Amino acid sequence: MKRGKAPASRRAEIQHLYQTYASGQTILPACALLRFLHKEQNELTANEETAESLIDRYEIEEIARESRSMTFEGFLRYMESKDCCVFDQAHTSVYQYMDQPLTHYFISSSHNTYLTGDQIVGKSHLDAYVSALRKGCRCLEIDCWDGPDMEPVVYHGYTLTTKILFKDVITTVEQHAFEVSAYPVILSLENHCSREQQEVMAKYLASILGEKLLRTPLDHLTTGDLPSPNDLKYKILIKNKKLKPHIDTEGPSCTETEESVDEGEEDEDEDEEDEDHQTKAKFWSSKKSGLKIKKEKVAVAEALSDLVVYTKSVKFISFSLSKDNQNYNENTSMAEKKARKLAKASGAVFVQHNKRFLSRIYPAGSRTSSSNYNPQEFWNVGSHLVALNFQSLGLPMDLNDGRFQDNGGCGYILKPPVLMSSHESFDPSCSQHNLKPTHLLLKVFSGSNLPISRSGKALDSFVRVEVYGISSDSHRKHTHTVKNNSLSPNWDSDMNFSISVPELCLLRFCVREQTGLLSSEFVGQYTLPFTSLKKGYRWVPLRSRDGCSMDPASLFVFVWYS
Repeated sequence: MKRGKAPASRRAEIQHLYQTYASGQTILPACALLRFLHKEQNELTANEETAESLIDRYEIEEIARESRSMTFEGFLRYMESKDCCVFDQAHTSVYQYMDQPLTHYFISSSHNTYLTGDQIVGKSHLDAYVSALRKGCRCLEIDCWDGPDMEPVVYHGYTLTTKILFKDVITTVEQHAFEVSAYPVILSLENHCSREQQEVMAKYLASILGEKLLRTPLDHLTTGDLPSPNDLKYKILIKNKKLKPHIDTEGPSCTETEESVDEGEEDEDEDEEDEDHQTKAKFWSSKKSGLKIKKEKVAVAEALSDLVVYTKSVKFISFSLSKDNQNYNENTSMAEKKARKLAKASGAVFVQHNKRFLSRIYPAGSRTSSSNYNPQEFWNVGSHLVALNFQSLGLPMDLNDGRFQDNGGCGYILKPPVLMSSHESFDPSCSQHNLKPTHLLLKVFSGSNLPISRSGKALDSFVRVEVYGISSDSHRKHTHTVKNNSLSPNWDSDMNFSISVPELCLLRFCVREQTGLLSSEFVGQYTLPFTSLKKGYRWVPLRSRDGCSMDPASLFVFVWYS
């Protein structure tokens, strides 16, 4: 990675390290570099061959290379390279075990994927699906409604959001589904169509997706009842209600009936729709339109029902009912408020539920501006499909991006053992006194090449370090403010954190501009899982509000934990 020239303060910090290990010599021998790698960078598997390969990669002085040594400029290039990034570069590829059932993974999920703006008058656009897929999203939502000329449309019903054709959405998904990840895509249908237009939807899904569409159960599963991400590579799954089989008492044949849906199948998104409808009704009444919204139940068309294999949507009633009656291929969706209430009242039971069944959480219908909740509170109970409005910038999407940059950005993250153990009960709402805490030491030395403020002047900046995990692990600490310095602010601040469940935690470095005594503004941030944190002297890349790299802007830190 080519980076900007290091400012004087960072050069001085790195020069001090260099001189410490060079022991007064003008160059750093391979054996001294290896000592540095072991002692400071915790690269315990490094050997002399490792040190020499770094010399070959970063040293350009011929004499130093021949003597298997590094000059200061070569050492500086190494310290500014991806080899010294705070994010473990081994985690930029898929490295986790991908043969567990789907219930063992967090899955990157989008809510109302078609929207590029708010939930009332925002635009629906195919680009929103492309953008989500390129971010590694693996569960896309499609709100389907009857359109003119028997062409189903996608939009946020009963609002002024624009409409796009269902067939165009499916074509877009087919083209981009596996650009950044080979692992399965789940299409979560919020289905409001008549039976006739559902049959049209089924026809498009089959004809456009072709072999990519999973239409029948797999013959041989790697493990368990549900398939694994590896089993489902390059496959697209349909998440929707499914007709219940009707057993004919006169013979062994099995047919599916409309009545079974009407009697036993509640709309999986009833809570969401009720909330949405109330919000939309208020919107329309404020426009004095006098529009009354009436919900009508429509049975699932058999052709569409037949395409649902491992992701059948059912209504959540209670954990006890799910435990006794829910099948492995059935999943539930619930709004954030209901999920939050359950997580607080029955956290341990929620975790147990999520070991067996896929669960999806979605934003409250009252979030008409497309704002997001904090996804961490639902990852804490092991929910798999924690759906966010991908078009909305800010902390929740920073956390989502940080979580899912792990494991090669493939959109599937193996849940930590604490959420999957069959022996121990885990309640994220309780302090984990039985676990030995991990002590994290952070030294925030300096910044480099930060942007200037909106006023055109150099920044008055500070760094806030935030830990997101179970509630007792969630803390934030900050440096003092360095005034009038964007090029090389030097904070030299120490921070200590005690973390009981580090494998669930995310760490967020946030640079802010002090704008008043108690006010500050966002400058840049970087979020990563604790489990991807590298020890030693590291640089932290910064990202803008929209998630883009701000290179060469960065922080220089020291990380240690035990």
